[in-house]
Amino acid sequence: MIRPRAVALGALCVGGAAGLAWALAYPQNSPADSAVRATSDLAAVVTLGLVVVPALDVGRHRAELAGRAARPLVVVSALWAVAELFRLFLGAVDAAGSSAARVGVRTTVVFTVDTAVGRAGLVCLVAAVVVCGLAVASPGGTVPSSTPGVVAVGAAAVGVAGRSLVGHLSENPLGGMAVAVHALAAALWCGVLAALVLVVTHRGQWARVLPRFSRMSLWCVVGLLVFGVVGAVETLRSPTDLYATAYGRVLAAKLVVTVVLVVLAARNRAGWLPAARSHRVTVDVSRGKSRFELAVMAVAVTLAAALAVTG
Repeated sequence: MIRPRAVALGALCVGGAAGLAWALAYPQNSPADSAVRATSDLAAVVTLGLVVVPALDVGRHRAELAGRAARPLVVVSALWAVAELFRLFLGAVDAAGSSAARVGVRTTVVFTVDTAVGRAGLVCLVAAVVVCGLAVASPGGTVPSSTPGVVAVGAAAVGVAGRSLVGHLSENPLGGMAVAVHALAAALWCGVLAALVLVVTHRGQWARVLPRFSRMSLWCVVGLLVFGVVGAVETLRSPTDLYATAYGRVLAAKLVVTVVLVVLAARNRAGWLPAARSHRVTVDVSRGKSRFELAVMAVAVTLAAALAVTG
């Protein structure tokens, strides 16, 4: 269940991180653009997590976890679709150099079809609609091993990586691939943890799924760090760009938050994981630790979104 307090905390994290990015990159960054991009990216991340999370439970319990994920998946994937549609409209407004009131459906369609950014946005929109449609058509949930589940996972993954293919490194094959893998690794880590908070309801379930999540997240962290470094090396001309350019300053802030997040995850792996595995942690404690980690993740994702819109 998505609670208003969690939504408010997420909005606070996104707004604060967008404001920080604006302060670091002014005048080459817009906090509104960062917040809109972050909303879309976070919805995509949680969507990916919700379609993957049933795979973390043992076979006979996967259908139950998929059923619990079904309702939030409809809500979050629909939010993702609306956010992507809104972003296409804003992109058309920016490309037309006109006011929003003067940009209609035709201009938005032309922008979507005739520009690389528009086509990438269309891919993300279609991915969101596909996942939402599958979620609506499968009220019992989409188990990853089933055909709808495989399609949902694939569509969500394509949607998460889609925007990165037309970013700052779109003309650099190595850098573009690195950013796409980095984005997928981060999305899987953050999204599945968010999904656990939404669908895991008792201590025994945490004891089963948390060790599997921990193993998966370890590989995600390795992937996002390795490919994140590759992407940064391909983007920056020299280390001084980390403080001498608007893009570099936002990237430096993201690196700091990522280090904090990795340290926090390592502490949780050392303490929370053994306790949860042996049923010594209540559901409220597990959710509390997850929410705190997710708050830091929301800041990191917002800073990544701000990077994408920093000129």
